[in-house]
Amino acid sequence: MQIISSVKDHVSIEEWQTRTDLAACYRLVAQQGWDDLIFTHITAKIPGLDNQFLINPYSMMFAEITASSLVKIDSAGNKLDASNPYPVNPAGFVIHSAIHAARDDAKCVLHTHSINGVAVSAQKNGVLPISQHSIFVIPSLGYHDYEGVALNDDEKPRLVRDLANNQFLMLRNHGLLTVGRTIADAFMGMYFFEAACMIQIRAQSGGGEITMIPQAILDGAKAQAKAATKGMGPGALAWPALLRKLDRMDVSYKN
Repeated sequence: MQIISSVKDHVSIEEWQTRTDLAACYRLVAQQGWDDLIFTHITAKIPGLDNQFLINPYSMMFAEITASSLVKIDSAGNKLDASNPYPVNPAGFVIHSAIHAARDDAKCVLHTHSINGVAVSAQKNGVLPISQHSIFVIPSLGYHDYEGVALNDDEKPRLVRDLANNQFLMLRNHGLLTVGRTIADAFMGMYFFEAACMIQIRAQSGGGEITMIPQAILDGAKAQAKAATKGMGPGALAWPALLRKLDRMDVSYKN
């Protein structure tokens, strides 16, 4: 792995904060076991800069990523920082660029190929209303049919259509995706999405009859989530604690 010099003194305070939070998100995804070696992506828009984003350097494990090693790219996936020696995965940004362009509120897009997520994405009925975690996902969940490895710009309109105004997108036979106004919101969305899938696979593996949650409860889930988080949302509440946990283990993501 090549050593990347710190860029802290060469970027704005806002960009450095975004870099630090995004690097932390990559480390936390790795800790949760949601990473797929080097083959998935989390992107974040750089505050105050039109059509400029940060993405993981292609060939680095999520557990290795630092604030300075993140690659700055434009809306076409072109590198904007020549000093960064790492390339960008072209398949990664096709999905992300489509969503960033269509949704101004999608400041962060998080995509995984987790085992549980892919397993549920292969099921015809997708996420089932069988857990408390699932009720926070299903009311804001879209589905996108598999079209092969995401390399073609032709797929972008259909990705945008299928996500619509939702926070969650299940890419059938492929994996999970969340969007957030903040990196913290995208991460916490993925936490609930992944947990719902893990619970579903385990419940189905048990072989017994599964109890479905009534539609009336699903209809009130957004209001319940708002009340349970005191209107702040789970990202704002949990993110500081997640960073403290990460700092106790390894602070090198801040480099």
